[in-house]
Amino acid sequence: MALDPHPDTFSVEFLLNGRATCAENLPPHTTLLDFLRSRGLTGAKEGCAEGECGACTVVMVKDRRAGTAYVPVNSCLLFLPMAAGQEIYTVEALAGNGSLSEVQQAMVDYGGSQCGYCTPGFVMSLFAEQHRPGREGPCDPHSMAGNLCRCTGYRPIRDAARELGPAPEGAFRARLANPAPRLVPVSCPGFSRPGTLAECLALMAGHPEARLIAGGTDLVVEANLRQRRFPYLIGVEALEELRVFRASAEGIEIGAGLSFAEIDERWRAMAAAPPVPRAWDDWVPLFASPLIRNRATLGGNLATASPIGDGAPLLLALDARVRIAGPRGERMTPLDSFFLDYRRTALEPGELLVSILLPAPLPAAARFYKAAKRRMDDISTVAACFAIDLDDGGRVLRARLALGGVARVPLRAVEAEEAILGRRWNQDAVRRARDVLARTLHPIGDHRGSAAYRLALAGSLLEKFWWEQQEELAA
Repeated sequence: MALDPHPDTFSVEFLLNGRATCAENLPPHTTLLDFLRSRGLTGAKEGCAEGECGACTVVMVKDRRAGTAYVPVNSCLLFLPMAAGQEIYTVEALAGNGSLSEVQQAMVDYGGSQCGYCTPGFVMSLFAEQHRPGREGPCDPHSMAGNLCRCTGYRPIRDAARELGPAPEGAFRARLANPAPRLVPVSCPGFSRPGTLAECLALMAGHPEARLIAGGTDLVVEANLRQRRFPYLIGVEALEELRVFRASAEGIEIGAGLSFAEIDERWRAMAAAPPVPRAWDDWVPLFASPLIRNRATLGGNLATASPIGDGAPLLLALDARVRIAGPRGERMTPLDSFFLDYRRTALEPGELLVSILLPAPLPAAARFYKAAKRRMDDISTVAACFAIDLDDGGRVLRARLALGGVARVPLRAVEAEEAILGRRWNQDAVRRARDVLARTLHPIGDHRGSAAYRLALAGSLLEKFWWEQQEELAA
């Protein structure tokens, strides 16, 4: 496979399969996947070009909470300049001295491959799981939830995963004893990765046409499937100001540049933070796939302002506020006033999201629900998060009913919330709220669901929330 040179070309360096690699004279929208295949590393395949199939999986060496780790990612969703300074391994690196790696051999022994198109992607996700720092017991088959197989069937792949023991001695295991490469600033035609927030704001001021990019799980899809070309991209991965995670008496502050996987790891590991709420546990496995969660950021999910994004309903129900930085300094705004219209936010020119604050105390009861064509790894038809606090008499002190997929923006159903305040939390209150939802929500219909279906879902999910609370009280 040959890649054509382009007048606006770049040169970036990174480690590939343990060797320093220089990629040059290529257009900045070239994906890592296309570059790998042009170099003869054809184990990674393009199946969907949007991060759903996992056929393009490679691993990056990253510092995680439990230690240095091999993190599986979709190579189709990384523009090549984003690989600058990274350390990346493909399936071709695993076998050595004429012998397959343990992961590859297990796939052979248990019949985990038929046509083989998807197999390298499964192997790379399973390789990362076998080497996961702190892993105890068998490998988790759900670590491969972002990898789809059309012909083999998942049972033999699951069996291969469960057969694997600890990571074997050798160079790959030894590599994890040392830190991952530190991301440094990068500048090339059409792309910059600043090292500080101040540098980022200066770049945004100098390039008002620029788009910010974090994980690439949205913008690169546009480039791959819709042939969008961006005049200038500013990567935010190296901004430490966007990677905070701290707990205080005021609540939890989550950096907008942390990936979903990193947020989950940090929250569970921080003793000073409030316990992870049930709604978060509901939400995490339903948000895309492990491969996407390793790259997608909370800031990016909010800034795209998709009416069916899964992050917004959860954060709206938790009363989130967002910290915004711009040329005039920082400001804080409630998330429920952040979404202005379809794909439009309160961000002004030259501004970006820095962090998200979840104020203390978190709600006493909160649940997240997602209705989609598939239970896992799919786009929402309707997403909802409901949070409620009751007094000692069972009356509603505070209610947050947040929904996505029922309007042009994610929203809180404020009128429905007000309809149940001060009332006993019973079926009559649920009926009152459902009546208000039916009157005030105006969803659209599309190929995922009709307007009437979406409206019915909004009400039925609220009733499900009530019934599940009753079951918990009776248990």
